[in-house]
Amino acid sequence: MPLYDYECPDCGGFETLRSIASRDAPTFCPRCGTRATRVQTLPALSLMDGSIRTAHATNERARHEPKRSSTHVHGPGCGCGSGVSKSTVKAADGSKTFPSKRPWMISH
Repeated sequence: MPLYDYECPDCGGFETLRSIASRDAPTFCPRCGTRATRVQTLPALSLMDGSIRTAHATNERARHEPKRSSTHVHGPGCGCGSGVSKSTVKAADGSKTFPSKRPWMISH
């Protein structure tokens, strides 16, 4: 069950676990028993570490944003295949060899 914030007019704010269906219904203060209403609160993002907040923002943005080739950096182990030369290599006897192909394949 989620944790909701309520405000008692006598004692101040408190949190309580309630079902989603009863979240907006008034509850009673655990200290004095006075009827308390639910208050809307903002997430405590300012208390979160900056690196964690940046990571959350990056993950949220990356979830919906398509990959762009302008932001792709080729490097070791990239695996994308673009930017890699597909030229042939000459063997010692002068014949063509294709290191990434099967030896029985014929080139065009």
